[in-house]
Amino acid sequence: MGRRKTPGLIDRGGIWHIDKKIRGRRLCESTGEHRLEKAEEYLGKRIEEIRKALIYGERPRRSFRQAATKYLIDNQHKRSIDDDALHLKQLDPFLGDLDLRSVHIGTLQPFIEMRRKAGIKTKSINLALGVVRHILNIAASEWLDDTGLTWLEHSPKIKLLKVTDARKPYPLSWDEQTRLFKELPDHLARMALFKVNTGCREQEVCSLRWEWEIEVPELNTSVFLIPEERVKNGEERLVVLNRVAKSIVENRRGQNRMHVFTYCGRRLTKMNNSGWQTARRKAGLSQVRVHDLKHTFGRRLRAAGVSFEDRQDLLGHRSGRITSHYSAAELASLIEAANQVVGEGSRKSPALVVLKKKAASAG
Repeated sequence: MGRRKTPGLIDRGGIWHIDKKIRGRRLCESTGEHRLEKAEEYLGKRIEEIRKALIYGERPRRSFRQAATKYLIDNQHKRSIDDDALHLKQLDPFLGDLDLRSVHIGTLQPFIEMRRKAGIKTKSINLALGVVRHILNIAASEWLDDTGLTWLEHSPKIKLLKVTDARKPYPLSWDEQTRLFKELPDHLARMALFKVNTGCREQEVCSLRWEWEIEVPELNTSVFLIPEERVKNGEERLVVLNRVAKSIVENRRGQNRMHVFTYCGRRLTKMNNSGWQTARRKAGLSQVRVHDLKHTFGRRLRAAGVSFEDRQDLLGHRSGRITSHYSAAELASLIEAANQVVGEGSRKSPALVVLKKKAASAG
């Protein structure tokens, strides 16, 4: 005897699928069930959910895991999607099976407490909470089901935690820079020297491409314009080259067809690798992070008297200014500012060391 048939259910490769018109709407989806009895139960449940939604405006139950999966599929183009996926993986044991309507700051407490006990910084916990908040917001405002209803009627207010344990930046002195860079492998030393002279973020250095270079013949130099989709704040990033950065770029020219910085012919995905960690330990600077090179550039610019507006542009901070429309005179001014922190000729920077030592002795 053949398998018993139920109207609206089709056997496809041993899995029952729904293909049925319900109140004028066609429903096509997998039940995920091998057994017909289970598939019939699933179909009955879906018919009842759609009936309640159409008549009473009642939304079907959806788990947070379903919402997280949809979010990841819909946002594969997002720059930080890998980070979001990691946060959602960490959240899944706490929220995955919960009804989407049951996710709020109260049900997030076990996750928050677990992360704190593991010694995770508040800023990192807030990044995960921000992903949850964003998913709930779009579930309540953008995601529509087959009946035209949003996944959530409204999104709960999820307030981020107050940050009291943020790590303070550690700008390097010239002596510390020399000690650290001396211990770095050559390829990392070049990247670090470029970073401390341009204020680029780690990923901006790692992904820097030759196609982003723009010649400025009036000034006998070039700049890099990193596309907005490759920049953390979503704005185009102008990279101005002082004398040191320019010499590094010229030294790398012709080494690789696509990327400025490579190791054994391939680009590095990050600078904070075993080579960096070993070098900072040998230099006695275990507290220094890759991002501190950007802070160092910023502090040196400020110590050299560079204006706030120019510092914003040189550091690639969100300013609202159109970075792709600088005149040659404006670029010349930025290059001059960046050259004020080349080498130990920027003699205002040692004051930072004195302040740091005083603060340490005061503690």
